[in-house]
Amino acid sequence: MNLGKGLVLIVIGLLVALHAAAFDPFVLKDIRVEGIQRVEAGTVFSYLPIKVGDTMTDEKASQAIRSLFATGFFKDVSLEVENGVLIINIQERPSVAQIEINGAKEFNKTDLLKGMRSMGLSEGLIFDRALLDKAEQELKRQYVSRGKYAVQIVTTTTPLERNRVSVRFDIVEGDVAKIRQISIIGGAAFKESELLDYFKLRTPGLMTWYTKNDQYSKQKLAGDLEALKSYYLDRGYLEFNVDATQVSITPDKKDVYISIGITEGPRFTVANVNVAGEMLLPREEALKLVQLKAGEIFSRSKLTESTKAISDRLGNDGYAFANVNAVPEIDREKQSVSFTLFVDPGRRVYVRRINVAGNTRTRDEVIRREMRQLEGGWYSADRITKSKQRVDRLGYFNEVNIETPSVSGATDQVDVNMSVVEKPTGNIMIGAGYGSSEGVILSGGVSQNNVFGTGNFVGIQLNTSKVNTIYSFSFTQPYWTVDGVSRGFDIYKRNFNPTSIGAGLYNTKTLGGAGRIGIPFTDIDNISLGLGYEETNLTTYSDSPDRILSYVATFGNINTSIPATIGWVRDTRDSAIYTTRGGTQRGSLEVGIPGGTLQYYKLGYQNQRYYPLNSTVTLYLNGDIAIGGGLDDKPLPFFKNYYLGGVSTVRGFTTATIGPKYSDGTPIGGSKKIMGNAEFLFPFPGMANEKSVRLGAFLDTGMVGEEFKASDLRASVGVGLTWVSPFGPIKISMANAIRSQSSDGKQKFQFTFGQMF
Repeated sequence: MNLGKGLVLIVIGLLVALHAAAFDPFVLKDIRVEGIQRVEAGTVFSYLPIKVGDTMTDEKASQAIRSLFATGFFKDVSLEVENGVLIINIQERPSVAQIEINGAKEFNKTDLLKGMRSMGLSEGLIFDRALLDKAEQELKRQYVSRGKYAVQIVTTTTPLERNRVSVRFDIVEGDVAKIRQISIIGGAAFKESELLDYFKLRTPGLMTWYTKNDQYSKQKLAGDLEALKSYYLDRGYLEFNVDATQVSITPDKKDVYISIGITEGPRFTVANVNVAGEMLLPREEALKLVQLKAGEIFSRSKLTESTKAISDRLGNDGYAFANVNAVPEIDREKQSVSFTLFVDPGRRVYVRRINVAGNTRTRDEVIRREMRQLEGGWYSADRITKSKQRVDRLGYFNEVNIETPSVSGATDQVDVNMSVVEKPTGNIMIGAGYGSSEGVILSGGVSQNNVFGTGNFVGIQLNTSKVNTIYSFSFTQPYWTVDGVSRGFDIYKRNFNPTSIGAGLYNTKTLGGAGRIGIPFTDIDNISLGLGYEETNLTTYSDSPDRILSYVATFGNINTSIPATIGWVRDTRDSAIYTTRGGTQRGSLEVGIPGGTLQYYKLGYQNQRYYPLNSTVTLYLNGDIAIGGGLDDKPLPFFKNYYLGGVSTVRGFTTATIGPKYSDGTPIGGSKKIMGNAEFLFPFPGMANEKSVRLGAFLDTGMVGEEFKASDLRASVGVGLTWVSPFGPIKISMANAIRSQSSDGKQKFQFTFGQMF
């Protein structure tokens, strides 16, 4: 027993001796409690180790006092004996009458009070000084975690009548301490600013009010140091090391300074790469999977990708625990390194069970039907990756993660654990713009991509301006059958009224609907078939434009069409959340078949591709071409023409104003369309690790008309911002038309805003 513990026991013994004077043993005739105010006498009796009729001794008296002190209800207990009656004199601890918190702005007061209650400090409970001190320290810790190192908390207790106390916390929060400088000491190969671009922590900037990355965090600093190490190791510095880190705060506790000491070491090249071990695949095939080549600068990421590629290749054959170790041989004289990749395939395994977690709203079956790895089947790394990508592309989740832990007690089984983080799948979209002809243009819509967690889509769209008003309702059931055949329908109404802009006295009203089914042919290919019906009512007047009167003479005032459609989509994107590679291809054909008064065709093809240029920059390319024409010796109806211009086609131009015009300036559109977009996508400066915001520098080009003419191409350049903000998705573009014609409408600033729910 150490000295401290011994002293504590001696003190307790003395206290008990003082409160329980020695007396001769006697039989208890009665027990009386004096001094109680709030505690019931029955509560005191329930804690006593003695009862009436027992023989009272010094030992039992000591036990009684210890038991009552242990309840925490009393700050003083003493015993007296009078004619065989035991008198227990107690002095209760005060209770907490109220807790007042002043000056708290960073935290909600209700949340703070809930936290204190969980610690045992709350109104109506027994007051404990130790708990009060603990609550004060916890408050300070919470403020420090928010970067408010200068917080001051003064705790005051005020005695009240009936043995109660009032507790008050007076808080002076102070300012948030900001990182004023991050220094990297010992680096010579790269500029400090270049290295700091890969840090999440940074000095105050444009977006740090939102990211809080200008506030020190031990976890973020650890991540930044690992990013720094990866940067060097991917550029040949095999012996790079972080020697020390120092975080200091100024005396006024407002500024934080971070210093990082490093040793770069020499730069190494790769001399040779070989494979060895138990090879279950041809050696030549294994070497083709190695990305690190002789003569190149050493890169840890390429080495990691090489070992992973071989491991995954073996994983496709069921070897889930295949292990590939890279053993280096360093020649410091030549500053080169050779690697031997030792392959250990392990035992072939199969999947016992697939578990899904995190889907509080989305039904299990919606996720499971996208799985390409089956329970009871041989483990396949490729199928598991495809499963993750398919669930990711649903668009219902912010995160999709898969783990494959081994089954306890089995050497040839694994479980597949998929965890998801759901996001709002409802969307209220609002768009606005201004055109010199149409004035303020508003657009909006309400959609739900995952109705009641079933994966079904419901959408209502509204676009309105002086000229065009469009209403539509859509429904899609992606899994009509268990094989993934989808079905859906669309109902829409379009009104076109150019009279408001002086483009002629006439208007059109179109009412239509269509049904469609989708048939998956492969994991990435889908064919869709559709059939619809449209009725267009064209109202003319005696002074309507000649071109409209001529159209009525050809087709009549009321036109009907039965559009039959066929489409093909191939989706190879790596992610729908933050796409960096892969893309989508779409082909479509629409034909107005006999049975309606309009016979026509429209044929289109679109190809979107994403190419990762490095770890942060992605090149996005989009090509879109379409042609249309009339059948039965009639032209393509003018309201079936293609149009270009606007935030979703060629930015910098007002919606639908690119292309030929009538003499009154009304856009004609055209039976042929070609469009291209090239955009460099990159993180917002200072937010390299944020997936919610992305910048782009773009070149848009396109033309519409009756012929494909290079001279008719329009073009614009600009910058765009996509931000999945806490309020909803926001898209903003600033574009300048660099190739245009005088009749084109210009619109430099365009944006859309959506509210998620």
